[in-house]
Amino acid sequence: MKSEERTMQRILIVDDDVSLRRVLEYNLQEAGYEVLTAGSGEEGVRLFEERGPALVITDLKMPGMGGFQLLQQIKEKSPETLVIVITAFGAVETAVEAMKLGAYDFITKPFNRDALRLTVLKALDMQGLSRENRRLKEELSEREAYRNIVGISRRMEEVFRIIGRVADTEATVLITGESGTGKELVARAVHGQSGRRSAPFVAINCAAIPRDLLESELFGHVKGAFTGAVKDKVGKFRQADGGTLFLDEVGELPVELQSKLLRALQEKEVQPVGGTAPQKLDVRVVAATNADLEEAIEEGRFREDLFYRLSVIPVHLPPLRERTEDIPLLVRHFVAKHGGAAVAFAPATLEVMAAYGWPGNVRELENTVERMLIMRNGDTITPEDLPEKVRHGRSAPRECPVVNLPDEGYSLEQLEREIVVEALERNNWNQSSAARFLRIPRHTLIYRMEKYTITPPEKRR
Repeated sequence: MKSEERTMQRILIVDDDVSLRRVLEYNLQEAGYEVLTAGSGEEGVRLFEERGPALVITDLKMPGMGGFQLLQQIKEKSPETLVIVITAFGAVETAVEAMKLGAYDFITKPFNRDALRLTVLKALDMQGLSRENRRLKEELSEREAYRNIVGISRRMEEVFRIIGRVADTEATVLITGESGTGKELVARAVHGQSGRRSAPFVAINCAAIPRDLLESELFGHVKGAFTGAVKDKVGKFRQADGGTLFLDEVGELPVELQSKLLRALQEKEVQPVGGTAPQKLDVRVVAATNADLEEAIEEGRFREDLFYRLSVIPVHLPPLRERTEDIPLLVRHFVAKHGGAAVAFAPATLEVMAAYGWPGNVRELENTVERMLIMRNGDTITPEDLPEKVRHGRSAPRECPVVNLPDEGYSLEQLEREIVVEALERNNWNQSSAARFLRIPRHTLIYRMEKYTITPPEKRR
């Protein structure tokens, strides 16, 4: 370590022996360190709290607060701070006891100047390596959080931007999108980028569990709460304590459980089935759905107050047919994932794949790539290798009708307004049905109606 680098390192010496303290101070200052000194354990604690040294060197035997007590207080306040203890020659057992309590190393009196400097240098180098290792692990964790979310399209860049903005907050997130678009991957990315990344990520599919068991799965139960409850059960909320709970297909949650979920979100506590006392929890909730919750609210199938509690931060994942520019990148990703590194997709193959509608979205694309890697005849996938439905675009959306625009041009906004009005008229001005007809979220339709001052007939009177 260079001398100019050492000046950034602050060392605190705590010893009631004035002469020894001065010798230590002189040797370490000469080596280029910034040195603080204290004549007692109490003064050492005060200086430690005020100046935050990187390293503490303390005698073990001092009047008042001894070195053991000082060591314990420092480790409680700052586990990362390294402590070197000073002990008399022949009292190595005492030093070993201090190391069991968290001391990094020890030096014996009388000490050699070079041995002192080497011990300090090793301690600070180790501390630097430890911090660098932790930083690299955090960076790796962040990269891993995004590893399976692939996309360079404008729509996906917006998704990445939202994740980066909201991940390290405590806000609830509602992820919407068609089945197979990767909603759980986004939920895991939010967790992986948050301060909760080292705590559990617990997922539950609300549509996959029988209604009469779902409450117990979420909130747990106590022994004897119902027939078959032979022992206490910890619910998903308690399993996720300190971390993130992912509620997939939250739109399928029975109405009778929605009020209990709302209370859990508002009060940050749950009450197990059959329990008498609520349990405080620290859980962040991320939910996902492929259903139109606003339509469900209109039909009385979903609580409006729960919807607003869940959707503090909405994230919409576009279907694959709306981000076809991501298909080549996704194909390469799945080829590598399924062990086909030597396999190539011909440009014509990728063009055919981009023209297909992918009703199963990214999940269907992955299954198709995996199947082709298994069934291929060579190392280059041609259009003929594709499944028939992909080759012929069987599930591709219908082509947009031809619009005869006048030679003098036409306003795009006016054209969009006419399309919105026609969609509403075809669906008897039912906004949810019109939104599905236009393949857009309901809130997007409402925004367009407000933008173009489109008013339903019943409100024109």
